[in-house]
Amino acid sequence: MVSRLCFAAVLVSSALAAGPALTTIQDVLYKADGTRFNGSVTISWNSFQAADNSSIVTQSTTVKVVDGVFRVQLAPTTTAVPQVYYSVVYTSDGRVQFQETWSVPSSGQALHIRDVRVAAATAPSSSGTSAGDTGTNSIPESSVVGLIADLGSRPLKGVSYAAGSVAVVDPTGMLSSVSGAPSDCVHVDGSSGPCGGMQPSFIDSEALSGIVDGANNLFGISTVPDPVTSLAIYRNGVLQKAGQDFSVTGSTVQFLTGATPQPGDTLLASYRADSQDPEAQAITSPQVLCSGSGGNTGSLTLANIGSCAVPPGVLQPGDRLEIHFDAAHQGTTAGFSVEVDWGGTVLVHRDAAAGDALMTGTAGAAIQDTGAQLSSQSWGTVLPFAATVGTAADDYSNGLSISFQGKVAQSGDSVTLTNFTVVRIP
Repeated sequence: MVSRLCFAAVLVSSALAAGPALTTIQDVLYKADGTRFNGSVTISWNSFQAADNSSIVTQSTTVKVVDGVFRVQLAPTTTAVPQVYYSVVYTSDGRVQFQETWSVPSSGQALHIRDVRVAAATAPSSSGTSAGDTGTNSIPESSVVGLIADLGSRPLKGVSYAAGSVAVVDPTGMLSSVSGAPSDCVHVDGSSGPCGGMQPSFIDSEALSGIVDGANNLFGISTVPDPVTSLAIYRNGVLQKAGQDFSVTGSTVQFLTGATPQPGDTLLASYRADSQDPEAQAITSPQVLCSGSGGNTGSLTLANIGSCAVPPGVLQPGDRLEIHFDAAHQGTTAGFSVEVDWGGTVLVHRDAAAGDALMTGTAGAAIQDTGAQLSSQSWGTVLPFAATVGTAADDYSNGLSISFQGKVAQSGDSVTLTNFTVVRIP
């Protein structure tokens, strides 16, 4: 009786030790050049249950390949639950040469590698689906935990959404496209507009307005420097020192004693203004462009006795210029003439008599889109009052010169421009 029990126990132990049936895979491996492969083959798998209910755990094994000879025994996977595949990696010369997938059937005879190799089109990917999977085994959205809620929390396209534009979230929580010019910037509230707001404007090499006669020390620039320390004044190309050579108040530059510009000097200014927006830069109060005393002449033909150079960009449509001038006559035996020219157009011309020791006048120019409408009034000691009105087609966009001319009727006499002022009224 005891011997029978012992024999039964041996049979049970043998059955447990037998393990799952294995399929032998053996082959001779070659390289493409005909030489035999030397290296190793690493085979890995996930857990599965074999056909005989043996539990195969996740693991891997490495098989040495010497002179091309390869042999391994593996549990069949074609009848496994769940169906699994072997991942096979070939290594040689210290690096991975290639990899493939095997599906091993049950077989009492040894198989070649070609018998277990799975074609690339149907080989499983790392996600468990095959490379040739057409998606027929799709997963319903409702089966993915949290997917519906996550999709519902993302913003949706609104009616104004357009490809190729900046998107913002509108008040309803939907995606909309921002409208505006290509150069606009998008604000934090989703609106668009010019970028940067008020930006500095740079004025370079602007000619100062004012007569350069060696006596006048007041000159003008087109707008107020911002900051005032940005103003750089150049006299004949030499940078002048603020506080030592000149001072500035608003848009008026005053040269100090010893630095007064002399006839023939060139005065240029470079500075920053407060904005690139012309309206923001506009001067809203009267601006003296030129003022001072002029020269004198004893010429019998019209000669220059003063001038005011208005820089480019100063005059704008809707502006008005007021011109005031005073002249004195030295001599009592013959008369004299005074003329004021607006560019190439005569604004005022008066011929005074010998008894006219003084003469004065005012003139105005109403700036239009092109040209200007001119008017004047003038009189003298005995010279009667006269008024004129007319138009001028002179282009002011590139700057304009207002010149004062004088002549005498007899040698030995002279005429002097004692004072002149040019005021711009916006």
